[in-house]
Amino acid sequence: MIAYIIRRVFQSLIVLLVVGLVAFSMFRFVGDPIDNMLGQERTQEDIERLRTTLGLDQPFPVQYAKFLANAAQGNFGVSYRQGRPVATIIAERAPATLELALVSGVLALVFGIGLGVFTAIRRNGIASNVIMTTSLIGVSLPTFLIGILLIYVFSVSLGWLPSFGRGETTKIGGWSTGFLTGSGLKALILPSITLGLYQMTLIMRLVRSEMLEVLRQDYIRFARARGLRERSVNFRHALKNTMVPVITVVGLQLGAIIAFAIITETVFQWPGVGLLFINAIQFVDIPVMAAYLMLISVMFVAINLIVDLLYFAIDPRLRIDGRHA
Repeated sequence: MIAYIIRRVFQSLIVLLVVGLVAFSMFRFVGDPIDNMLGQERTQEDIERLRTTLGLDQPFPVQYAKFLANAAQGNFGVSYRQGRPVATIIAERAPATLELALVSGVLALVFGIGLGVFTAIRRNGIASNVIMTTSLIGVSLPTFLIGILLIYVFSVSLGWLPSFGRGETTKIGGWSTGFLTGSGLKALILPSITLGLYQMTLIMRLVRSEMLEVLRQDYIRFARARGLRERSVNFRHALKNTMVPVITVVGLQLGAIIAFAIITETVFQWPGVGLLFINAIQFVDIPVMAAYLMLISVMFVAINLIVDLLYFAIDPRLRIDGRHA
């Protein structure tokens, strides 16, 4: 087990280094931030002075090495656009994205697993067929189109929910939350549904598929032959074994919720790190873009590592294979 953890951590570090290198290399082709930072009256001396101040005159390997060294200490440099530390800017925007991702993740998990089990147990029922047909909407339509449709129906036509912004927030220490205000909770509804709908339908269809496969196994027939109640067979035996392969996909989807929040935040003008990244691209704010992609990479790698360890702990076959490796 310890050897497995060490190997996976080492692999994760290599992945982060490669992702950081690729991301940092791509920013060289986005544009020159000097053009956005200096006005029309700039001189060549002004350009060279600012380029030296930002370290853009140094070779690429030196820039990348400094970026990694500073990032390891939580220092992502200073925003070219705002002139403030990137870590401070991200810390201000992170609560909005994390709360949106939390609500979306809970919706995706609760409804995805619940509807997946229901449609597997009642696979021939009318309600199950309606749910499966409706779920094609969440899988087929792009996220931005779902968001626009929800805005049109619930904000423009009915006027029930706000179409943009985060609503009123309150400060708890250094954390700004919208959970404690009515307008904050209302503002969360449409973005969280938009962000979590695709993950919910994906989880639901995966749980249903795995559940149907498990229900056909011999040990399930034996459990029914023993006279066990149907609820015990479905939830104590079938669902438990269904979740083993589902864990991996669910873990990655929870990570994808934060990564894909960039689209939802743009549609609803949600003041999170995703919208911050979009604005950074427009102004060629390289420190903000690099910090965002590195944080997303760290999150994905960490979730993937945790999922692998959970999978290793739950499935005894992996532990047996690991001892014989």
